[in-house]
Amino acid sequence: MKSDIVIIPYINDQKRLIGRALELGINMIDSSSNYSNSEDLLGKCLSDIPRNTYHICTKWPARDQSGATITNSYKLTEAIDNSLKKLNLDFIDVMMLHGVLPNEYDSIVENLAESLIKAKESGKIGSIGLSTRFSVDPSQQGALEALQKHPNLWEVLMIKYGILNQHAANHILTLADRHDVGVMNMAAVRIKLPNPVLLEALIRGWKKSGLIPRDALPDKNPLDWLIQGDVKSVIEAGYRFAAEPPGIATVLTGTSSMEHLTANARCLENPKLTIAHSARLKALFGSIVEYA
Repeated sequence: MKSDIVIIPYINDQKRLIGRALELGINMIDSSSNYSNSEDLLGKCLSDIPRNTYHICTKWPARDQSGATITNSYKLTEAIDNSLKKLNLDFIDVMMLHGVLPNEYDSIVENLAESLIKAKESGKIGSIGLSTRFSVDPSQQGALEALQKHPNLWEVLMIKYGILNQHAANHILTLADRHDVGVMNMAAVRIKLPNPVLLEALIRGWKKSGLIPRDALPDKNPLDWLIQGDVKSVIEAGYRFAAEPPGIATVLTGTSSMEHLTANARCLENPKLTIAHSARLKALFGSIVEYA
């Protein structure tokens, strides 16, 4: 009974959050086998929700606890089956290999691609995908290699593109559009952009290193000039900018509260900035390739 007291309210909170997301028109739910117990929670929360009202994307990191690349195809097949069981689903809309780095890309494709294809042919998954690991690979060469070498294998990519991280626009988004590869945008508003102290420190550092001119932005509240008209915050500007490229189908937002969810969804009701603001952001940060 003690475990029921702890778990049931938590599950009910998550159910209400998911229900509200669906009411707001959000129909893509993202998870991963290494996001704690996320898949188990989703399996419980989605059990009485019609399957045709949402899409599920989940991911599997093809590396063991030591960080070594996993090349055993059975491990991938097992991971897909485990995710299906935890999610309590017959199929996964998008199954991704998680955080693929350029130095492991060739080995992963050589050893694991066939298992992904078989899983799709058997109906276990709908689309085959790959996500990048931006903190280690800020230029996201893993996604670029996927588009350059095997554009017909990958149907969905999860990348990072935002105000402070625009490098994907140089080649990745162009190639994805050319090859009709869907793009999910992750972590576009995360850590530094929504934190004024960290944002100011980042901009100071970029000025000091010559990445942007010293007089390009004020030291205090450097992006508050974006708060104009119907843009109510830097966070809202970040979500709008992240959704602007026509090739980006989904902008992910993580949340644990109803208020936060509703606010983030409102940011994307009008997914664009003014032409002048968007152009200025691209001129300021478009050539920077750093983890931010």
